[in-house]
Amino acid sequence: MFSGENPLRQKGNNMEKRLFTSECVTCGHPDKVADAISDAILDACLAQDPDSRVACETMVTTNFCLICGEITTRAQVDYPAVARQVIREIGYVYPECGFDADTVEIQCRIHTQSADIALGTNDRVGGAGDQGMMFGGACTQTKELMPLPAAMARALANRLTACIRSNDLLRPDGKTQVTAEYDENNQVVGIEAVVVSVMHSADFEIQELRKYIREGVIAPVLEQYGFSVEQVPHIHINPTGHFVIGGPDGDTGLTGRKIIVDTYGGYFSHGGGAFSGKDPTKVDRSGAYLARYMAKNLVAAGLATQVQVQLAYAIGVAEPVSVRVDSFGTGVISDEAMTQLLRKTCDMTPGGIIRKLNLRRPIYKDTAMTGHFGVENRPWEATDLADKLKVLAKTL
Repeated sequence: MFSGENPLRQKGNNMEKRLFTSECVTCGHPDKVADAISDAILDACLAQDPDSRVACETMVTTNFCLICGEITTRAQVDYPAVARQVIREIGYVYPECGFDADTVEIQCRIHTQSADIALGTNDRVGGAGDQGMMFGGACTQTKELMPLPAAMARALANRLTACIRSNDLLRPDGKTQVTAEYDENNQVVGIEAVVVSVMHSADFEIQELRKYIREGVIAPVLEQYGFSVEQVPHIHINPTGHFVIGGPDGDTGLTGRKIIVDTYGGYFSHGGGAFSGKDPTKVDRSGAYLARYMAKNLVAAGLATQVQVQLAYAIGVAEPVSVRVDSFGTGVISDEAMTQLLRKTCDMTPGGIIRKLNLRRPIYKDTAMTGHFGVENRPWEATDLADKLKVLAKTL
C-alpha cells in the first residue's frame, strides 16, 4: 500500500529514480470473468427487485463455472443463462480456448442471506452489512484525478479489450502494467516501463503481434497521457513469447481476487474487501464508492492535490465508527478540517450512500469489465460537491 510519501526509490546507473508501478487486466482474465458473472447476476436481481440482497461468488476453470453465495430476492433469474451470456460477451466463443460459452458446464450452489445479518441491515435499522474499513483516493496526476500508473494501466487494458473484439487472432485474456517515474515533489516526470501481455491464436506470429500491440494499443494510450513510445525505455509485449493457453483454461479465476486492479493500483491504501457480486448494503462496495466520491471532490475543490479518505463501519450500525482524511501534506486546510467538511456535507450511512449514488440499479457488470474508478458516468465519479466544499472551506 502507498504511504503517501514519495513512491518507491530505486537506484541504477548511479542515479536515483523514484518509481511506482500499477497493473490492470482485461475482462477476459479469469478473475475478471468471475467478477463479471457475479456482477451480472447482481444486476439481473436488481433489475427485477431493487431490494435484492446479493453476495455472489464465482469460480471458473477449464470449461467449468461454479456459482455460489447468498441471494435473497423476489427476482426470478436463470443464473446459468446469465453466466453463459457474460462468457459469450467477453469473447470466449472459441472451443480451442478450453472455455467457451456454448459448452461450459455451469453449476449453482445458492442459498439465502443469513437471517442474523439481515437483522442489522433491514430498512428499519439500516446498518452496515459487515464490519471493515474502506479507502478512497484522488490526486491531480490525471484529468480523471487518478494516479497516473493506475489510470494508464486501465486505459491500456480497455483499449486492448477493444482490439481483442475487433481482431479474430486475439483472445480475451490480457494484462497490462505501467511504471511511472516521479520527481522529488512526487510529480510524474516520465514513463519508465510498459508491459502488455495478450492471449492469441496460434496463427498470430509473435513479431506481427508485438508490432500490432505497440502501434494499436500502447502508442495511442501513451499519446492520450502526453507521452510517446520513443520516450519509454522499456516496452515488453508478450515477453515470454507465445500466449496461446490462457483464460480459465490456463488459470482458475475467482471473484474478488483483483482488488488492487479494481481500485488505485496500490497507490492508495486498501481495506481488503472486494466489490463484485455484492449489493450496495455491503459497505465493502458502497463505502469504497463514497470514499472515492469524497476524496475526488476534495481534490476537485482545490483543497488538496492528493487525498485519501478512510471510512470504517461496524456490522448493524449505520453511522461509520471513524472517518479520516489524509492529504499527505498537500492540503490548503488541515486534514481535520476536511474531515469535518465531509461530516457536514455527506450522509455516510449505508442508506444515505445508496440514495446519494443511486446504487439500487443494474450498473455493476460494467464496473467489473471496464473499471470502477476513473471511468466517466459512474455516479461516484461526479464532482457536484466540489463547489459547496470550496465555499464551506472559506468559512473555517
